[in-house]
Amino acid sequence: MPVDMAALTADLAAESAELYEVLSVLAEPDWARQTPAEGWTLRDQAAHLAFFDDAAVLSATDPARFRAEADALLAQRGDLGERVAQRFREQSGLEAFGWLQRARRQYLDVFAALDPSSSLPWYGPDMSAASSVTARLMETWAHGQDVVDTLGVVRRATARLRHVAHLGVRTLGWSFRVRGLAAPEAPVRVELTGPDGEAWTWGPEDAADRVSGPAEEFCLVVTQRRHRADTGLRATGPVADAWLDVAQAYAGAPGAGRAPIGEPRHA
Repeated sequence: MPVDMAALTADLAAESAELYEVLSVLAEPDWARQTPAEGWTLRDQAAHLAFFDDAAVLSATDPARFRAEADALLAQRGDLGERVAQRFREQSGLEAFGWLQRARRQYLDVFAALDPSSSLPWYGPDMSAASSVTARLMETWAHGQDVVDTLGVVRRATARLRHVAHLGVRTLGWSFRVRGLAAPEAPVRVELTGPDGEAWTWGPEDAADRVSGPAEEFCLVVTQRRHRADTGLRATGPVADAWLDVAQAYAGAPGAGRAPIGEPRHA
């Protein structure tokens, strides 16, 4: 089906607004609070989102300059996300929050006008404009989870999780390859229950390997915000079982994920 960029960017705007509502009440000392992402503060979470929004806008408006800047950044040693975080740690929390709001507004304005199939450069393979918006929504939701977990806030699951779940399914092969493993050839059937009780499905109905459970918990696992042991997800078959151990919906180096609740995080 054709992608409706207006609807897709509207979903990203709604996800952004929910995150802003939580961040807007923080006092400056709160921005230095450590989040479940080891070594990252609430300020780091906001700056991370803002930086990659700006980068995505540059990829759409000046791809040659983006490629040059991305190549220079990727040539440096160390984790990309951590290097970006370190660069902006002199900012105040309010400065990082203001940056995020400006960067996201520009991102939404630029991407709403793009052909969804437009190919844009990125830090890994090129991606379509529609895939970029889906990835920004996933990142906003995932980093937003770090924020609400830090603050002890419970947020309501919405139908926007379908975008996150879809990206989680599409990155099955990537989750293995990024760890130097061969991508499985066997298909996996994914059957999730959405927030309003609707069925969300991917993959052939007769697949031997299957993953099922609540959509929100699947999204938490594929974004590495929860360990699978702390969810009600069910895996049938060796490929499905192995996938839930390595699932990673975002680009970059293999993530360490989260330890089961009550257990220390592995070094």
